Amino acid sequence: MAKAVKRKRGLIRDEGKIDITFLAFVLILLTVGLVMLFSASYAYSYAYYNNSYKFITRQALFAVVGVIAMFVTSRIDYHVWRKLAWIVYVITLAMLVVLLIMPPMVSGMDVKRWIVIGPVNFQPSEAAKFAVILLFSSLISANYKQMKSLKFIIFLVLLLGLTCGLIVLEPHLSATILVFSIGVVLMIVGGLQKRYIVIGGIGGVGLLAAGITIVGYSSDRIKYWLDPWADSVGKGFQTIQSLLAIGSGGILGRGIGQSRQKYLWVPEPHNDFIFSIVCEELGLVGAVLIIILFCLLVWRGFTIAMRSPDKFGSLLAIGLTFQVGLQAMLNIWVVTNTIPNTGISLPFFSYGGTSLLILLAEMGIVLSVSRYASMEKM
Repeated sequence: MAKAVKRKRGLIRDEGKIDITFLAFVLILLTVGLVMLFSASYAYSYAYYNNSYKFITRQALFAVVGVIAMFVTSRIDYHVWRKLAWIVYVITLAMLVVLLIMPPMVSGMDVKRWIVIGPVNFQPSEAAKFAVILLFSSLISANYKQMKSLKFIIFLVLLLGLTCGLIVLEPHLSATILVFSIGVVLMIVGGLQKRYIVIGGIGGVGLLAAGITIVGYSSDRIKYWLDPWADSVGKGFQTIQSLLAIGSGGILGRGIGQSRQKYLWVPEPHNDFIFSIVCEELGLVGAVLIIILFCLLVWRGFTIAMRSPDKFGSLLAIGLTFQVGLQAMLNIWVVTNTIPNTGISLPFFSYGGTSLLILLAEMGIVLSVSRYASMEKM
């Protein structure tokens, strides 16, 4: 059967059916995300830009382009990406290095996360997630028998460490944690032995502690995570307003468009803290339903991975869906003050055109894997 599938490979796939269930979850999350983005952003947009539709117009445009990109990548043979793995990785590293050389976007702030190209702001850390998923999926699937070799494991760790090291220097701790976790999960799924997992776990804790030490501002974040009221009008303000928004939503919420905290109380409610507005307007019930949707998306993505005809497709689908699930979980934990504020966006919801475009294109790759999985049943 594997040979039969191989003969059918080509740049564009006409055979096979994409996973409609996975596609439905993506489109539902995207639709709900756009509705909530408009609701959360129009007051802020009008106050600062005298245009209530500034954010939703741009996001909707990227959503349309992203959906088109998703269907295009779903038709492209996902094996093509294997040939581009090193190219994507090297280009991503180059962008991360260039980012560190460039002056910060905001004067007086030693934060370098965006490359500005005309009207487009692009975060290389977004590309780094995909680059690590693609390269690790390619290397592990091609050398899965070497997952017992310490030399090969060290090679993978060095690649992951180089990427995470450049990201933490921006500094961008949340993206560092996300990329590191993705790499580790792919190694574990790829057959990493238990003794290496234990050693890696100890080393990971040490690296995280070192990263927090290097990024000095994180110490304040931990302090005001433990007690945001210690500086209620300063560094704890955003967390406090987020918790007030969540609490005031109650069980059923105030209703879509009825949030009070979005009127310049929650800072930039259309970005990292959009879930607090979701909780205020949709209540506990709505928030739980959205969390369930994310869980179902990850479940379906893992199902596609298990049905993939080869290891590369399986690892690729696992990495891409795990990225969405972990990022959503980290965002919700930040908004609810379960973990320190690390500045991480909520997939499909938070404002960011290029990140949404990349995300939807990645979901198309998962659909491409599902197309080949369906061919296995024929």
